[in-house]
Amino acid sequence: MNAARFPILITGAGQRVGLYCAERLLEDGEAVIVSYRQERPAIARLRERGALALQADFSDEAGILSFIDALKRQCSGLRAIVHNASQWLKEDPGEEAEAFRRLFSVHMLAPYLINLHCSELLQRSQPADIIHVSDDVVRKGSARRPAYCASKAGLESLTLSFAARLAPHIKVNSIAPALLMFNEGDDADYRARALAKSTLGIEPGPQVFYQSLRYLLDNPYLTGTTLTLNGGRHLK
Repeated sequence: MNAARFPILITGAGQRVGLYCAERLLEDGEAVIVSYRQERPAIARLRERGALALQADFSDEAGILSFIDALKRQCSGLRAIVHNASQWLKEDPGEEAEAFRRLFSVHMLAPYLINLHCSELLQRSQPADIIHVSDDVVRKGSARRPAYCASKAGLESLTLSFAARLAPHIKVNSIAPALLMFNEGDDADYRARALAKSTLGIEPGPQVFYQSLRYLLDNPYLTGTTLTLNGGRHLK
């Protein structure tokens, strides 16, 4: 069935890269469904532009399954699923286990269950894609945030497993970005140190992520791959 009839789902699209991609997809004429954790003015703007916005709490199994049920009530098929929802939690002393549990739930359990329960919606589209958003930190690990890094590494493993499981009809790939855009409160010293980590030394903005997303959606001969988007950090 023609994929143009079905929407693209982006999880965690209330701000930053997820929001940018939702807006660009709408500009490109795609139907879009977004999930969000907190109501923001940006979500209202997406609704005004025609996106369907569903509140979701991916911190535990019940919240994930509730979102899946709501999604299935709203659509009969999906062109793609972009697993962008993410959390950046500190692993404070005495709270490490809870941080690991929450990160695992958002970064691994939610994509795992959504892929399992919504693959039938993707099967109705041709082409069909699942795209996991990982992190370049997986490449070398993180002394400061091992739980975050481990959960993102697990997401890349899910990419390989679901690519094998869902082939040939559904392509499954990952994007692993490093720094794309600074936060408003980042000071000059932090910005300089962050830029120095890559060989290209720029803040590229969310558009480079969208270009990567579009490439994966449009390429018919790519599955089980992680697309690194790090400005040459691996060369340093």
